[in-house]
Amino acid sequence: MPSAEASFETIALTTLAGVARVTLRRPEVRNAFNEAVIAELTAAFARLGADPEVRVIVLAAEGKAFCAGADLNWMKAMAGYSWAENKLDAERLAQMLWTIYSCPQPVIARVQGDAYAGGVGLLAVCDIVVAVETAGFCLSEAKLGLLPATIAPYVVRALGEQASRRYFLTAERFSAQEAYRLGLVHELADAEALDAKIAALAGAISANGPAAVRACKRLVQDVAHQAITAELRDDTARRIADIRASSEGREGVQSFLGKRAPNWLMPTND
Repeated sequence: MPSAEASFETIALTTLAGVARVTLRRPEVRNAFNEAVIAELTAAFARLGADPEVRVIVLAAEGKAFCAGADLNWMKAMAGYSWAENKLDAERLAQMLWTIYSCPQPVIARVQGDAYAGGVGLLAVCDIVVAVETAGFCLSEAKLGLLPATIAPYVVRALGEQASRRYFLTAERFSAQEAYRLGLVHELADAEALDAKIAALAGAISANGPAAVRACKRLVQDVAHQAITAELRDDTARRIADIRASSEGREGVQSFLGKRAPNWLMPTND
């Protein structure tokens, strides 16, 4: 199946056999955010989220760093912003993060280098994070007299409250091994094995029922940290009833019992 490409200035977007790849393309500034990056990432993930042919999305970056947070020139411009202008600017970043976090398809982060400040937030909104063992991480905002407010809802969920207390306050750099121990990173790989690990995860997701995968992603987001009330128990019972009664759910059970491949499997490129 040929790759489908979309034209952007700061990112690249391609799709192949149900796997979309969004790549940050500003290696000269360590893939730092500015208004254009934020707008294009928001647009790309909104487009992909509405595409039923896309099963999984890989978020990647060019160059030595994954994402260094805010672009210096953008920060210089912000120094002259009014309160209202700063609020509007932060709202655009918040919308970008939410668009990725709430994207119906699973998002895998391919972390080939350092992620700082907003770059850590970008990882925290992804569903699976695979990083090279040499990557470094830092929530550096306090060093500049700022705070990681917009990314905090996602980073605290990913790192946990206690680790967030430490790294928000100290702005220390921490290793990929520490990020893995804390749960921000799910898999570590050397640089040569990174793409194979990403491909294996994307393949595993693509082999599952696409509607079920989307429902699983939403399920985790909806039930995390919720009290197990009668309302929640009823909601989960409704969800499993809905998927069992769906055409995909029936096909999945029938194909399993019939010892055949389900009809949602993507064709191979062989």
